[in-house]
Amino acid sequence: MDLNVLKDTAKKMVALGKGIIAADESSGTIKKRFDAVGVQDSEENRRHYRQTILTAEGLEEFISGIILYDETIRQKTDDGTPFPELLAKKGILPGIKVDAGAKDLALHPGEKVTEGLDGLRERLAEYSKFGAKFAKWRAVITIGQGLPTEACIDANAHAMARYSALCQEADIVPMVEPEVLIDGDHSIERCNEVTEQTLEETFEELKEAGVAPEGTILKTSMVIAGKKAAKQSSVDEVAEATVRVLKAKVPKELAGIVFLSGGQGDEQATAHLNKMNQMGKYSWPLSFSYARAIQNPVMKIWAENPKANAAKAQAALLFRSKMNALATLGKYSDEMEKERPY
Repeated sequence: MDLNVLKDTAKKMVALGKGIIAADESSGTIKKRFDAVGVQDSEENRRHYRQTILTAEGLEEFISGIILYDETIRQKTDDGTPFPELLAKKGILPGIKVDAGAKDLALHPGEKVTEGLDGLRERLAEYSKFGAKFAKWRAVITIGQGLPTEACIDANAHAMARYSALCQEADIVPMVEPEVLIDGDHSIERCNEVTEQTLEETFEELKEAGVAPEGTILKTSMVIAGKKAAKQSSVDEVAEATVRVLKAKVPKELAGIVFLSGGQGDEQATAHLNKMNQMGKYSWPLSFSYARAIQNPVMKIWAENPKANAAKAQAALLFRSKMNALATLGKYSDEMEKERPY
């Protein structure tokens, strides 16, 4: 492990005024997205859609890294340039999703544990040759009647720690994503409790595994009421509750924190991030690693006519990327949305 390499990569991932795009949808997830917009799920369509994102001119002004999927990191542009090479030339860090998805947790109905540790050392070595500089591993924590259990949180935290150690061994920065799902009717107070418990256990396991926080990025969900909750959370409530939990449970030495959107609306996710960065400075940069909250309008525009609409889709991508980049500086406002090109 070369800590200097890890620290340098992590610092670039959360560079001032930039964030990360999650374009790492699994085969099953991208099919759902394509089905929703009426596009055939073929390898060529997946390649063309990802190419539309990766080739957007000027994207590097707002984006520091892009997380790819196993299929995507092996693909090339129309002119034969490997996707990771294209990103590197732009100054954007190529990342890679390495988990094998969330599977049912034995003896715990309604809960999941993320798999993918088998053979991970060898896969990381291969991804490093492709040019991957950081990796991502997502765990899902469900809030419900009697959920989550300690067994679920412990199992996922332990897996994330083992994954992170293997990443750092390979000089790849681990992004750990313990997502507390927004689904359900739970209150913001209940989300607060579960997020605290999840983060505390995650960082305890990372520490025991010898993982260096200075070479680690946390991708976390925000503290927010469930989608079906009777009382929805305001922007101020989400920002204040999230920052309070992070200050209490995240080591000051951590390289940075990026948020997932987790099903929030596009503008909602931007507004929450913006408010947090307006509230002050923290021990770590607060940035974004959004998938749907950046890609929603992009995919809809692209799907209408993949060949003819590439430029329009890229304009939408650049606009949403810029809005979120401004939010990392606390300089976003709702008024700016009037200028969106879609």
